[in-house]
Amino acid sequence: MGQKDDYDDELERLQVRVVDLQHRLIEQGRRILIVFEGRDAAGKDGAIKRLTEYMAPRQTRVVALPKPTERETSQWYFQRYVPHLPAAGETVIFNRSWYNRAGVEPVMGFCTPAQTETFLKDAPLFERMLTDDGVILIKLWLDISRAEQARRLAERVEDPLKRFKVSPLDAEAQKRWDAYSAARDRMLAETHVRKAPWTCVVTDDKKSARLNVIRTILSALGEKGVKPDRAICVAGDAAKGRLNP
Repeated sequence: MGQKDDYDDELERLQVRVVDLQHRLIEQGRRILIVFEGRDAAGKDGAIKRLTEYMAPRQTRVVALPKPTERETSQWYFQRYVPHLPAAGETVIFNRSWYNRAGVEPVMGFCTPAQTETFLKDAPLFERMLTDDGVILIKLWLDISRAEQARRLAERVEDPLKRFKVSPLDAEAQKRWDAYSAARDRMLAETHVRKAPWTCVVTDDKKSARLNVIRTILSALGEKGVKPDRAICVAGDAAKGRLNP
């Protein structure tokens, strides 16, 4: 990435553009919905923190839902996400989303194969309802190599400041690597659609990833002269063979 100062300068420049753009979007009453998905330790929290650091607090919400309750498991699958969708002028960021049903749930056996099949069929329809109603939907998949994931997961355990990042499922991320890869590939193949495409971001270099996440979002929202690095950011329909197997 170059020197630390170079990263800080570029991050600040991009954050200023985020603030300026959000100001216009609020005035226009636009509804922005950003979905962050990815492997464990791929850097979702860090990327979201840098993106939202100077955004309007009242018009920006980060949603990270806990394990569904017994009542929620009996509802329409998308139901618990609907109350968190953006109103006019708002930006809502899901730190993991309904795509749990395409990743962690089937891999860990938390849902049935039939439920996953139904989800993969219904997700594009649900998202089309959102985009047809004017919601701007941006979907980001953060990818990481197996070795780098192992290093970061071990670092979490050793760092007392990262205690809240440690999960009982962390060990499964490495044990079930191939299953997660297969689930990712199928998810991208079946839910990358024209009105709700995926952008995949390679995150082994955290700083490059953070900058390119912000660039991707700015570009998706129509900002001129902002281009993500195509060596790091890959369209979901072109990701096969370019992400970590």
